[in-house]
This record gives sequence, structure tokens and C-alpha cells, in this order.
Amino acid sequence: MTLDEAGFVGTDDEVDLVLRLPGGDWPTRVEHLAAIDQVWPGARVRVRPMNEDELLALRGTLRARMLDDSGQPRFLQRTSKTRILGISSGKGGVGKSSVSVNLAVALARAGQRVGILDADVYGFSVPKMLGTALDPIVLGDTVIPTLAYGVRCLSMGYFVPDDQPVIWRGPMLHKAISQLVTEAAWGEPDFLVIDMPPGTGDVALTLSELLPRAEIYVVTTPQPAAQRVAQRSAYAARKLKLPVRGVIENMSYFRADDGRQYEIFGSGGGSALAEQLGVSLLGRIPLEMALREGGDEGRPVVVDQPESEAAQAFSDLARAVVAQGPSRVYRSELTIS
Repeated sequence: MTLDEAGFVGTDDEVDLVLRLPGGDWPTRVEHLAAIDQVWPGARVRVRPMNEDELLALRGTLRARMLDDSGQPRFLQRTSKTRILGISSGKGGVGKSSVSVNLAVALARAGQRVGILDADVYGFSVPKMLGTALDPIVLGDTVIPTLAYGVRCLSMGYFVPDDQPVIWRGPMLHKAISQLVTEAAWGEPDFLVIDMPPGTGDVALTLSELLPRAEIYVVTTPQPAAQRVAQRSAYAARKLKLPVRGVIENMSYFRADDGRQYEIFGSGGGSALAEQLGVSLLGRIPLEMALREGGDEGRPVVVDQPESEAAQAFSDLARAVVAQGPSRVYRSELTIS
């Protein structure tokens, strides 16, 4: 008995399958095997990596699905249902990346199709926080993002050694970010979360050009100093004509074992910033040891300790983002005078 082109042989009594994946330890391998077992319980399955011809055919299939007739990614079109969430901050050290990762995973656990792009080229940290063991697969001019906790992920951290600094000028940054956005097989997810670099530099300008439908969510901590810096990030987004949709206050408080709540970094910064910007304070994330440990060890708190107060706060944040719906785009040429 020989294998046919689909990699399937069998009789009424037995089924043999060959599962061909881009890599032998591809991240969805277990899910594929479980799905096969549901259809053909007890089937004998051999898993093997694709050869060069099969990878080339896969690349063609992916590009046909990801690009429209003009060669642009489908998820960037105005008619796409993909919502692009830019997680921004005025400065580093406010936990923007941990917010990005846990929000993305919380959205995925709520049944959404989610990707996350680590656009912090100089200070990439998302791969470590997600604990992804496998690198993305590069098929010529197409990149297949890796997968962790139901979230597809791309980061410069997959392409340079962890201890190697990225020393690039603006044009190189623009090219790298453009490739991560437009040459990746994101498909058409419900949400693409962008972990933006702190501040208002070259990467923010590039993202505003590539992703004009991006919604900006500003992360701050409670103290007034952080609030003032985060305000600049929000105003920069508006100058770039990107809608600011909400404020997320991180490290809001610490809850001790006796249940008392301590506002270690002060209070009121998130609420004050939201009021200044005329948007909602969508979430207050507590300061928890498990949140910090999860980021260091690649176990997001929403997965590792889903009943914790921080995990519940991220789940509430995800529901609030979904409930808001996409931002409306107003065009001056459609104004009725």
C-alpha cells in the first residue's frame, strides 16, 4: 500500500496518515494531532517536516491568502475586520510589554484570533515574556509567525542574539518594521496587538504610516510624573491622526496578604490622564509578584495564575477593549456642510 498525494492511506479497518508540517516540532503540532484523532480515532500518524518543494508551495498558498490583488496585506485594508491595538507609553519602565503580552493572551483565551508584533526594536522583550521556544519560519519573502498560548508572534528578538544591541538609523528601522508588518503571514486576525517602543521616535512614525487604522492605548503608572510623560505620547498619536481609545494604569496598587491595598506608586494618575484625554480608564492592573515572575519566566499571569487579581484585571481589560468596538474613521471630504 503506497501513500497518495494527500498523504493518506487506509481501509475500512485502519487509517494511516502523514502529517507534513513546516517544522517537525511546529507549535500547532499537538493541536493537529488532536484534531486528527477526533476525526479518525486510533489513526497511525507520522509527522515529518516539509521538503523544499512543499515549503515553496506553502509560501505560494500563504501569499495568495495574505495579499489582495494589489499586493497589499488584506488585514490592512479599510474593509478588514482586524483591529490594530497600539500599546504605547511615554517612557520605559511602566510595564507596557507585560500589558501587551497579557492583553493579547487574554483576548486569545476569550476566543479571539490574535497576533502580537513586538515593535520595540531596541528593547525587544515579548519573545521571553511569551516563553516561545520556536523561531518564526522564513520562506523567502514570507515569514510565518511563531505561536504561543494561542497568540501568533513576531519580534526582532527572533532574528538577533539576545545580548546583541540593535544599532540602526531611521531607514533601517523603517525597513525592518515594514517587513514585520507586510511580509508576515498574519492572516486576518481579529486583533493585532503592537507593543510600541516608548516615546515618539522613528518607529512610531513608521507605524502611523503603515497602520493608519491603529487604535492607541496609553499605559501609565499612578504617579503624576509618569502621567505627564504618557500624556505626550497620547498627544503625539493624535498629531499622527491615530485615535487614542483608552488609558491603562499599571502597577496601580499592591494587595498584601491581610487584604489591605497599598498604593506604592501613588494614585490617580490613570484617571487624571483619561480625563485629560477625554477617554476611558479601561483597566487598573495591580502590582503582583506572579505578574513579574511570569514575565521573567515566559508564563503570562493570565495563563499561569488565571484566578489571580492581576489575571482577572487583564481579562476585564480584554472585555472592555472588545466592547468598545473599532474606532470610527472620519474623513473631511465626507463632511456635510
